[in-house]
Amino acid sequence: MLVGIPIAIGLAAIGAGRAAAPAPDTVLLEELTSTEVGALVRAGTTTVIVPVGGTEQNGPHMALGKHNARARALSERIARALGRTLVAPVVAYVPEGGLAPPTGHMRFPGTLTVPEPVFEKLLESAARSLKLHGFRDVVFIGDHGGTQAGQQAVAARLNREWAGTSVRAHAVTEYYRAADDEFRRLLEARGYGAAEVGRHAGLADTSLSLAVDPRLVRTDRLRPGTGLANRDGVDGDPTRASAELGQLGVDAIVARTVQAIRAALAAPARR
Repeated sequence: MLVGIPIAIGLAAIGAGRAAAPAPDTVLLEELTSTEVGALVRAGTTTVIVPVGGTEQNGPHMALGKHNARARALSERIARALGRTLVAPVVAYVPEGGLAPPTGHMRFPGTLTVPEPVFEKLLESAARSLKLHGFRDVVFIGDHGGTQAGQQAVAARLNREWAGTSVRAHAVTEYYRAADDEFRRLLEARGYGAAEVGRHAGLADTSLSLAVDPRLVRTDRLRPGTGLANRDGVDGDPTRASAELGQLGVDAIVARTVQAIRAALAAPARR
């Protein structure tokens, strides 16, 4: 017994105090409780982003989880800009090459791969789960170039199945286009050459990671790359990479993706 208060009354008061506590200030699904998610959906938070990353080699200077960290952080910013949007856990297992013999990024230690059908089924199952719980717009965005076609294929299949309902899937490729094309053009306009900017773990890729989470980059190991087909797995030259340059990419990705998602949500559903 609490001092002067029966146990039942004391526990009820404690429970009432806990029930009154506000939900945390987060848009990340995995940081919320089931009841908090349910309340948000009933109040109109019916858009959810499914970010797609990947676990792959990024040369000697950048962590294997680069895509996952960026997809999570940028999706959070995008969701907050959109409003009434949550972010599902990042999909970290994506196609990265063959196993026997190893091809693509699988030639480098630490890379993880799954077959394309497995990846697409994973996206489908995630979307079906979210639909079951009341979400009406499921948005796929991918930090990894090799996942774009799969995301589009899954969204198309789901939308055929869900035709005539209020639920839609969206494969928003503008996220990757901003990261790959627009950011590259911004850097080249500032005098950086295409060979330096690179396609993988070069100036652009490394700068973007520095802006999102500098812990991803080993700055003492920045060296010009020798190409994906060679031992270091780097295309480009990350030597002059910086968080300041990377912020150009962050801003472009967030702005372009928010615009694209808003347009997708406003477009009439196909019947």
